Amino acid sequence: MKNTFSVKKLAGISFLAAALFFVSNTGFAQNDDTQIRFGVKGGLNLTNLYVDDVDDEKMKAGLHAGVWMKAPLGEYFAIQPELMWSSKGTKIGSYRNIPFTQDGDIRFNLNYIDLPVLAAVTLGPVSIQAGPYVSYLFNANVKNLREDLSTGMVAELDEDDFQRVDYGLAGGLAVDIKGFQIGARYMYGLREIGNSDIAGQLTRNAKNQGLQFFVGIGF
Repeated sequence: MKNTFSVKKLAGISFLAAALFFVSNTGFAQNDDTQIRFGVKGGLNLTNLYVDDVDDEKMKAGLHAGVWMKAPLGEYFAIQPELMWSSKGTKIGSYRNIPFTQDGDIRFNLNYIDLPVLAAVTLGPVSIQAGPYVSYLFNANVKNLREDLSTGMVAELDEDDFQRVDYGLAGGLAVDIKGFQIGARYMYGLREIGNSDIAGQLTRNAKNQGLQFFVGIGF
């Protein structure tokens, strides 16, 4: 399996984690985590599909936005469910010997509603978050597919060609700073996304994965 998250990317994540811990100890006041809190959040997605034997795989930038709730279950432990719109996908170079592909990148645009339910261990203003998520695909399109010469029709893929339900694991860090929450998270999909013959050939049994960087406001 080809892992597109290189050592440099992992180093960048480690640097961000160190920065979050540094910020958490610079004297900013944290919120009272003894009460249930609600908030809104949004930010940047850097996503791709992790697959076998695919060349020239590229990350795709997207956005996410939604609402979250943090319910404390003790002094250091809380549950944080979220409901998010999230744009995922990838840009992949054309395949050899597979119909409907042409020179140049094939762009997968996959729009999901994500429902992560995360356990949060709170250490001062810093929380370490991890848990499962389930997603519903409500819109999809694949760009740059070529015309099928035998029929004269251009292949079109939409949400019906992909699994409507996806699921996986998520984990990351967040820091609360005077009502604001900033952080980063890694999303690791566990379900193959292709649901039709064409989509299955193009994705080669691929699954979603990606990084999220976010800013939130708590109330």
